[in-house]
Amino acid sequence: MPLIRLSDPSAPLPSEITPQAVYLDRRRFLATGAAGVAGLLLPEAHAAPLKAAPGPYSLKEKPNSLDEITHYNNFYEFGSSKTDPAKYAGQLVVDPWTLKIGGHVARPLTLDYDQLFRIAPLEERIYRLRCVEGWSMVIPWIGVPLASLLKQVQPTSKGRFVQFVTLERPSQMPGQRTDLLPWPYREGLRIDEAMNPLTLLAVGLYGETLPKQNGAPIRLVAPWKYGFKSIKSIVAINLVEQQPTTTWQQLAPNEYGFFANVNPEVDHPRWSQANERRVGEFSRRKTLMFNGYGEQVAGMYSKLDLRRWF
Repeated sequence: MPLIRLSDPSAPLPSEITPQAVYLDRRRFLATGAAGVAGLLLPEAHAAPLKAAPGPYSLKEKPNSLDEITHYNNFYEFGSSKTDPAKYAGQLVVDPWTLKIGGHVARPLTLDYDQLFRIAPLEERIYRLRCVEGWSMVIPWIGVPLASLLKQVQPTSKGRFVQFVTLERPSQMPGQRTDLLPWPYREGLRIDEAMNPLTLLAVGLYGETLPKQNGAPIRLVAPWKYGFKSIKSIVAINLVEQQPTTTWQQLAPNEYGFFANVNPEVDHPRWSQANERRVGEFSRRKTLMFNGYGEQVAGMYSKLDLRRWF
C-alpha cells in the first residue's frame, strides 16, 4: 500500500500536533511491545507515517493512549468482546482494497486506496467518540472530509441518503461466521449529515495508518453520533433515495434508531445515557448533547423531534 503524502511537504506531522507525552508513550509502546502485538495493530502499510495538517473543529482535549484506542474496541466482525478485535484483526488483508461509490450519482467511481485519498489533503482531527454502552474516548483521527468524495461523484436529486457497507469476508473475520449480526454490516446518513464538514473518512490515527481493529483501511467518523454509526472497513458507498435500513436498526429498532445522535435526554431502553465513562478514568462525566458538537450540527435537526427520531 503506497504512502499517502500531502502536496505541501511543510505541513506538520500529527506527532507534532499531538501532546508530546502521549506521542512519546505511543513510540515507547511500539518500540517495546512484542512484534506480534505490533503486527496486530497495523495494516500492511507497516505503520507508514501519514502527513496531515491540523484540521478544523479539532478538540484541545488530551487524546486517549494508543494502547487504549487499539485494545478496547467494538468491531463485531471479529467478536463481541472489546478485546476480540485486537486479538483477531491481524488476519484481515487490507491491501489491495477497493471502494465503490454509486447509486444516484452522476459519476460513479471505483477507487483503490491510494486513488481515494488524492481527492483532498489529509487532516488530523481530535474528536470525541461516545459509544451507546456508556463509554467514551478522545481519538486523533487522520482522514478527509466525506464531502470531498461525494462532490467528486456528484449526487443527483434522488441521492437523499448515503448507505455504507462493510467488507464481508468470513474467512478473515471470525465474527461473520456467527449469527451475531446480519452481515454485512450496513449504516447510513442523510445527505446533509454526510456533507457536514465534521463527517470524516478516517484512514489513520496517531500519525500512522489505521490499525485493523479500528476499521482499516477506511472507516467513517461522525463524532456527534453514537459510535455504532461510524462503520468500519468500508467497501461500498451508495447514494439512495429512501432511508436505508441499518444493521442495528434491523436487529433492534426499539433500541437503535437511524439517527443515533448523542442525546443524554433519551435513554437506551436498558440504561441511562445521561453520563459516560472515559476509557482510562474511574469517574463518570456528564454526557454532552450531540457529544459537544451542537454548534456544528444542531441546525440539521431543528424540525426533528429527537425523542421520537432517536
